[in-house]
Amino acid sequence: MPRIRANGLEIEYEETGSPDDPMILLVSGYMGQMTEWPDRFKQALADTGRRVVVFDNRDIGLTLAIDDPALEDRVPPPMEDLMQGAAEGQPVHERVPYVLDDMAADAAALIEALGAEQADVLGLSMGGMIVQLMALNHPERVRTLMPVMTTSGDPDLPPSEPEALEALTAEPESETLEAIGDLAVRTYHAIGSHPDLRAPDEELRASAIADLQRANRPLGLARQFAALLAQPRWHDRLGSVKQPTLVLHGAMDRLIPPEAGRDIARRIPGAEIEIIDKWGHDLPEAVVPDLLNRILPFLERTSKAATA
Repeated sequence: MPRIRANGLEIEYEETGSPDDPMILLVSGYMGQMTEWPDRFKQALADTGRRVVVFDNRDIGLTLAIDDPALEDRVPPPMEDLMQGAAEGQPVHERVPYVLDDMAADAAALIEALGAEQADVLGLSMGGMIVQLMALNHPERVRTLMPVMTTSGDPDLPPSEPEALEALTAEPESETLEAIGDLAVRTYHAIGSHPDLRAPDEELRASAIADLQRANRPLGLARQFAALLAQPRWHDRLGSVKQPTLVLHGAMDRLIPPEAGRDIARRIPGAEIEIIDKWGHDLPEAVVPDLLNRILPFLERTSKAATA
């Protein structure tokens, strides 16, 4: 896959569709490599005349960690210290290698590096936080905004269910591929969709093993989680977002409850929101038609409005 320099990083990316079409940038969440996006989803977007770009966020997959090689081996503070410091109002963003603002700058720079002025931006989970910060910090690069299964960052919102948060931060019983696969199955049983939508266990296991074989970045995962915890809050800025916005959330999301998505939609003027039945905190093939049935009409409406 190709790689391009943007915001001081060498970013691994992939395109589907024509480079002459309007770009839609898909931003992955915590731990998510660009391989998490279903081919069916990307191709359906491309078939409607979109240049679909996916990429590895910094510190995950095949994208370099940080723009300063001297920080490559830097270990972030313990999660508990960051959480306590943030709760006490300490400037914990000064204690980590980077925050989500930096990851938003990466994505905005990637749009420019690929020769586009703007893109429709869609982000999952942590990626949904990143795209909100793109709209706030780099509005000239964002044509439409689609935060998915994510939060406004308001600390007063309902928390994750304990079992879901524990599953997200759990470690495998050993470093074997079998243990990695088993952990993925347990995780998605805890945070994923209803069995009617959730991917089969063998598919979850195989996907986790393939991602590990593609890139094993445990220190990168720790720094990404630190970036998420240390990011200065942005919920009180969302009223300034001008881009057309579609918020998507699963009714069964136990990691980021649906109320978090509703909060984003309340804060952004004119935002639309769709809550999808039986969907959790995952991206199974079975939910792709539901997503497309909401995303494609939104893109069509906003494109017509922009050219009217």
